[in-house]
Amino acid sequence: MNATRKSDPFGTLSALETPAGTLHIHRLDRLARSLGAVFGRLPFSIKVLLESALRNCDGFQVTEEDVRRLAGWSPKSGEPVEIPFKPARVILQDFTGVPCVVDLAAMRDAVKRLGGDPGKINPLVPVDLVIDHSVQVDVFGNVLALQRNAEIEFDRNRERYEFLRWGQKAFKNFRVVPPATGIVHQVNLEYLARGVVTAAAGGLTLAFPDTLVGTDSHTTMINGLGVVGWGVGGIEAEAVMLGQPFYMVMPEVMGFKLTGSLRDGVTATDLTLTITQMLRKRGVVDKFVEFFGPGLSAMSIADRATIANMAPEYGATMGFSPVDDETLRYLERTARGEAARLLERYAKEQGLFRTDGAPDPAFSDTMELSLADVEPSLAGPKRPQDRVTLAEMKKAFRGSLLASVKERGYGLSETSAASPR
Repeated sequence: MNATRKSDPFGTLSALETPAGTLHIHRLDRLARSLGAVFGRLPFSIKVLLESALRNCDGFQVTEEDVRRLAGWSPKSGEPVEIPFKPARVILQDFTGVPCVVDLAAMRDAVKRLGGDPGKINPLVPVDLVIDHSVQVDVFGNVLALQRNAEIEFDRNRERYEFLRWGQKAFKNFRVVPPATGIVHQVNLEYLARGVVTAAAGGLTLAFPDTLVGTDSHTTMINGLGVVGWGVGGIEAEAVMLGQPFYMVMPEVMGFKLTGSLRDGVTATDLTLTITQMLRKRGVVDKFVEFFGPGLSAMSIADRATIANMAPEYGATMGFSPVDDETLRYLERTARGEAARLLERYAKEQGLFRTDGAPDPAFSDTMELSLADVEPSLAGPKRPQDRVTLAEMKKAFRGSLLASVKERGYGLSETSAASPR
């Protein structure tokens, strides 16, 4: 009985019948009743953090007070408080990921020298390392370019690939995605993410939201699929791999309401540049941005992921789109139908499924954009937030050119800068 109370101090553990069989979840509605709280207006991103704290509450790394603090999240920011977050998995790219694997190998070597069992050194959460950053383009312009570049890459970095192949065989919870497969963020979005993760614990199979940290700033691309995650440094990622929480200040959440739909000829890039410019002006550093409103339903996962990918450019920790019907359709279309069915069952049971008819969450602050107002645009000459509409491009280019030559002391006049040449 004491062991049960320790692992489930709020009495929230419950069986859930799903297409995958009987799973167990820590129910947020039971927590609400236990605390006398109402979670219906909490932002979806905060609910995900709350579920993580509730599930991992052990009285040591994650305390009951941590759970209560997250459950009491308020749009009115008070004193900054630190909260622990234990992501479900870690994703690495090769430049920053290989040193993490080297550290694990060094730990095994040290344990062996001390007479221990080196096989006990493993990541405690699932880790995927995607090789994409080191790949160079030596061959191009023919149908064999992809194959030849992969062959050259394996030859050029043979020692590293032999080491990673050893690591994949030696370590539990560690997989390597080889080069010529795709960019880490796209691989994560199209293949690795499941929406809901299952894991054995105490003789039961738990189900919980897919969450992650990654060693690339644009890890946030996965937010478009309703997955909470962002980029961290190699040390932070390694700590999470070894079972440590990621500590963060309780975030404010900027709600960004989208209405209407994009006009013909207007792309997701135009929308992303517009949103980036708006958010940079408002200021969202260290904040979550959560998108909501009927306009979100008119957007594909590809469009949502494009916006989420730019979170480092608009300064937010992440740009999150909650799980909804489009999320399920995307998983179905990318050969993850079983994951889609489990995600639907879980998200609806936990109040993590967004619909247009539900009340809007309560946010720290809100902004609004009609998609119909978005104009074709290009990024500014220096920064993406310096957006220039296509209609103003000719004028902006001439002004930028004139400013540049004046800065260099060439003495070009406005008349010559405006010349059609």
